[in-house]
Amino acid sequence: MNKLLALFCIAGFLISCSQQETVTLSVTSPGKINSIDFQLSPSGEPIYLVSHNEKVIIDASSMGFDFKDQKSLKDNLKVINSEKKAVHKTWEMPWGEQKEVVNAYNELMIELEEDTAPHRKINLYFRAYDDGIGFRYEFLPQPGVDSLVIMDENTEFQLTEDYTAWWLPGDWDIYEHLYSTTKVSEIDATTKRNDPNLAQTYIPENALNTPVTMRGNDGIHLSFHEANLTDYAGMTLKVDNESLKLTSELVGSDRLGYKVKRALPFKTPWRTIQIAEKATELIDSKLIVNLNEPNKIGDVSWFKPKKYVGIWWEMHIGKSTWDYAGSQDMNTFSKDLKPTGKHGATTENTKKYIDFAAKNGITGVLIEGWNTGWEHWIGFEDREGVFDFVTPYPDYDLEELNQYAKDRGVEIIMHHETSAAPRTYEQQLDTAYQLMKKLGIHSVKTGYVGKIIPKGEYHHGQWMVNHYRKVLETGAKYQVAINAHEPIKATGIRRTYPNAIAREGLRGQEFNAWSADGGNPPEHLPIVAFTRMLAGPIDFTPGVFDIGLPTKEDNHISTTLAQQLALYVVVYSPVQMACDLPENYEGQPAFQFIRDVGVDWDQTVVLNGEVGDFVTIARKERETGNWFVGGITDENKREISIDFNFLDEGTTYDAIVYKDAEDAHFMTNPTAITIENTEITKGETLHIPLVEGGGFAISLIQKK
Repeated sequence: MNKLLALFCIAGFLISCSQQETVTLSVTSPGKINSIDFQLSPSGEPIYLVSHNEKVIIDASSMGFDFKDQKSLKDNLKVINSEKKAVHKTWEMPWGEQKEVVNAYNELMIELEEDTAPHRKINLYFRAYDDGIGFRYEFLPQPGVDSLVIMDENTEFQLTEDYTAWWLPGDWDIYEHLYSTTKVSEIDATTKRNDPNLAQTYIPENALNTPVTMRGNDGIHLSFHEANLTDYAGMTLKVDNESLKLTSELVGSDRLGYKVKRALPFKTPWRTIQIAEKATELIDSKLIVNLNEPNKIGDVSWFKPKKYVGIWWEMHIGKSTWDYAGSQDMNTFSKDLKPTGKHGATTENTKKYIDFAAKNGITGVLIEGWNTGWEHWIGFEDREGVFDFVTPYPDYDLEELNQYAKDRGVEIIMHHETSAAPRTYEQQLDTAYQLMKKLGIHSVKTGYVGKIIPKGEYHHGQWMVNHYRKVLETGAKYQVAINAHEPIKATGIRRTYPNAIAREGLRGQEFNAWSADGGNPPEHLPIVAFTRMLAGPIDFTPGVFDIGLPTKEDNHISTTLAQQLALYVVVYSPVQMACDLPENYEGQPAFQFIRDVGVDWDQTVVLNGEVGDFVTIARKERETGNWFVGGITDENKREISIDFNFLDEGTTYDAIVYKDAEDAHFMTNPTAITIENTEITKGETLHIPLVEGGGFAISLIQKK
């Protein structure tokens, strides 16, 4: 349906219902690519539609709210004013996928007022970008009312066809499900309840978590998400399989009995749709960060993007434990801790990782299990007060190790597992972060495994959204950057708080070590690149070289070694872990790529890709000007052509190509790899075969 026909149909409907004149307010992106049209129905209900190159992609969709102790705000509205403005600015990422970001959009602001008492007012903001659209609500002061309690937000997205969708269920607690690929009409998120591989799940209805990406019959791609999630509940999207309508469904609080409570006035998060002619353009899009406020914490030069190693993977493969006693029996607790020799975070073991990092030019070491509390961290209804975030186990000398690392040019990365008891964490935030500042430790990995305490709160509800923000703000106060696991989803807040360096929020590498279904399938990461990665940086922890997992008989990593290397380029993060054991890297020629690859980028070029199939990305390192390329495929082998037209003119690069050997296969021969050296200049082309579950990585170092 084209835009003209859609507007004619809407106008016809309105005229058939009422003879009053209807007015359409519109805004179009700077390049005339995307547009938003707004009207009020005869009953005063707000309606919008979205078009891409004159074709309607979101048909007439309504907007409204249900409140506690107030009537719903959904009709009897009139337009009292509207304003337009155009913005074209460039801002700089202190770290990121690229140095400079263009923020160019046209905005339409509409002031609405109820026609009947109490004459409440609400403003709508619509922004049209060439790579998508965003809109948000602004609730204005009301006489005699100081706050609003939102029971439901009823924002609709009326699809115009039965798209193919790559989706996660609208779980209120966790994003660690595997992606499903179905038509929208076939989505049934309720089948994902009670996943035995997950620590907790709560999926109340047939809804989706965002970002959710879709592809139409003509190849157009849409990704639905939200931006600037601040003091509000996370949004899932309820699915009507018959009408193909998505409706916002906010994560609630069983404890408090509502979705959102906010003091007036306030603005909601942006509801976003990234729109692309082809899949690769979704990764190019900077819509989500552009819809956030500029940096408000100032200089963050104290945080340096880095590669890191650490005491982590050895716990997942059963070599050691987080707890001092080495029992990992979560159902008992004793203060009489008797070590069994399996504790991973010892002073001696940590020094081994620090030495390995220093030897290989890696500047970070993460140590999990260093602090007291791991004997009693899950499996109990009351986990309050379990962890102490400043007291190490007897076999871990924090201050000695911190100095040992500094003397070798390495920085400790702190670890705080909260066991989903945020009130305990908040009580110790200042004390714990003061300790980090004193020691010169500038980053922390936080964790929230388990059901949230207090009971009735969920990871993605307003109460926890505010907790995650408090941690970010406290981190900024003490010059600490946050890498959050079991987090609230990324919504571009890293622009405003650039100490939000990374987060998990997906089914990560650890599932390859212990999930009952054998780990992540080969299609997982080619889906992630076009879904979760659109939200922001991911701490996926790549770099497993011992892919067969000899300590885990029933588990296997469904990638080749070459793909593990490619992930350092494909899956973006300013903190990239070489997650395997140091001894598994020793003597391995392929480890040179991990030594060489950058983590902070001046430019990113997405060379090719299709959702769930394959993707190839090239990134130019800041300062050095060196380029790195990574490509991955799903369970299908294929040949990838790389046009090096993105390289700098007049520069010759020493290239090392790491690719699957001819007889490699993710199941039968995953570590077979071929390493070739050559020279490459701008405009040359390479054809690289990828085996099943395979990949390739290329370092392009400027020739001196």
